[in-house]
Amino acid sequence: MRFDDRFLEELKARLRPSDVIGRSVKLKRQGREWVGLSPFSKEKSPSFFVNDDKGFFHDFSSGKHGDVISFLQETERLSFPEAVERLAAEAGMQLPAEDPQAAEREAKKQGLSDWMDLAQKWFAANLRRSTGKAAREYLERRGLPEDQWERFGLGYAPNDREGLKSALVQRGAKPGDLVEMGMLISPEGGGAPYDRFRDRLMFPILDARGRLVSFGGRAMNPDDRAKYLNGPESPLFHKGATLYGLPEARRILGAESKSTQSVIVVEGYMDVIACQRAGLPAVAPMGTALTEDQMALLWRVSSEPILCFDGDGAGQRAAYRAIERALPLLKSGRSFRFALLEGGQDPDDILRDKGAPALRQAMTETRPFAEVLFKREAEVEPLDTPERRAGLKGRLRTAAGAIADKDLAEQYRRELFERFDALFPSRAQAPQRPQQSGGRWRPGPPPKLGQTAEGAQAMQALNRSIEPVAAALAHGAIEDPERMDDHLEAIASHGFGDPALDGLAQELVRLRFGGQTLDSAALRRHLASSGHDALVREVEKAAAKSGAPFLAANAPLAEARVRWSQGFDALTRVAGLDAALASAKSGADHVFDASAFSRLKAERDALRRAIKTGTIWDDAAVS
Repeated sequence: MRFDDRFLEELKARLRPSDVIGRSVKLKRQGREWVGLSPFSKEKSPSFFVNDDKGFFHDFSSGKHGDVISFLQETERLSFPEAVERLAAEAGMQLPAEDPQAAEREAKKQGLSDWMDLAQKWFAANLRRSTGKAAREYLERRGLPEDQWERFGLGYAPNDREGLKSALVQRGAKPGDLVEMGMLISPEGGGAPYDRFRDRLMFPILDARGRLVSFGGRAMNPDDRAKYLNGPESPLFHKGATLYGLPEARRILGAESKSTQSVIVVEGYMDVIACQRAGLPAVAPMGTALTEDQMALLWRVSSEPILCFDGDGAGQRAAYRAIERALPLLKSGRSFRFALLEGGQDPDDILRDKGAPALRQAMTETRPFAEVLFKREAEVEPLDTPERRAGLKGRLRTAAGAIADKDLAEQYRRELFERFDALFPSRAQAPQRPQQSGGRWRPGPPPKLGQTAEGAQAMQALNRSIEPVAAALAHGAIEDPERMDDHLEAIASHGFGDPALDGLAQELVRLRFGGQTLDSAALRRHLASSGHDALVREVEKAAAKSGAPFLAANAPLAEARVRWSQGFDALTRVAGLDAALASAKSGADHVFDASAFSRLKAERDALRRAIKTGTIWDDAAVS
């Protein structure tokens, strides 16, 4: 029975190699890999590695390398169909039914594949003949020595309409089959088929299993309309599901079992060759933006592939297109990083001008997906007005919402909003209040009450006198930490209006200034671990007596935040009035007259009564 590629890829995606192999080899976790003694040779030090992310095993002692199917073939002497059948049962997959027509199609594909192999040999021979002189000179200018041509299967298609056709037909090929596999073009108006590739340097394209499925050709004539030409879709070749250079990239990764190296996506054939010559596992799409199928292939090899683009405007636009397509597919352990090369150079340029070490270094200077996504949204328009900044925040929210994985979408929302707050620090950064030493102000360490018996008693005494309104504000901040963001400086300076809550207020401010975006549950766990759990319980009890409308279970979030801000603004106003009255009383403010003093004192006292009695929530009290 033959199995199509889609079935085999699905089978391997459902099984972790470490689970399958771990039944017969004792494996231990080592970083991102599993290691054990070789099942193929006797050894005392483990040299057998299994990588779940990349889906393969590699045995240094014997040189064997493969996936879970080949492992069963090697260790249990199973045939390929027997190994697939065994694994399919384990994965809960139904084997495809015997299909005579499918078998016939597979036999047809094998015949086409044989002719493809012969075509590659013909192209390779032509590269070394007199007809291939221009192509050889081109490779010399690009710094690719002759001893590398065979490694990458390079060849040359002469400027002859029937050169390949004649060579293969003489060996028994049918012109119709050569048209079907994309090597010949059949004129629309009728007539004899002719060679698709003429006067081109030829690059063989292999599928994920290392089978030759098509070619790409680079024009030698600078006036040719198409600088690069790929073979068309065929029974062998599906452009959107194939990556140039993938088998060789996998071999490079397999030889670096202890490395955390990621597969690198570059833009052209010569860039792939340059990277692979430098020991970098690079691949390229077929001259188009990455497809979902190609991304799935990449994630089978690396959990976080690197997308490499030129640092110019065109490269940046290509990066942004990749972001758009990748966003819905992101998951934990499935993302991308970006390498944006500066100076208008591509990987091949760097290798020729500066050498392999410089190219390897360039590929380590990457940016995370979230950073490039934020940059994309921030560059849509100038951010010089509140409306435009609000537009950016809306775009960030939409971008995060495009991620299908809800947990990851929430993490991206927080990450993008943190970057927004860092760009516009007025909302959620520490206030720039100087200390006596001239340094920048930072919240002090929280009090250690509750960590000793004496401290616990003191805390309980304070808790019994907590003002209900102050408790309600503190409780509201714990339930919805984002309420604090517009008031962080005031909270740092004045707390929640009750000295018993100063330590709690400082801890909350510390967390928000520190960039932590804890939700209510995580915030409570942190407060409990930092000695505030008893105080939080007392705050909840006191808050229940406040009548604060924002604590009602059915209160809409937006309305609750407005009401919380009203209450907090009243407390801040009381603190300001206290400071003004103290200044006037001490004589520090020489223009403060008696009538103004009385008026402000009356306002301060009225607000204090409203806070004390809970009438602060009446609209008249805070208007």
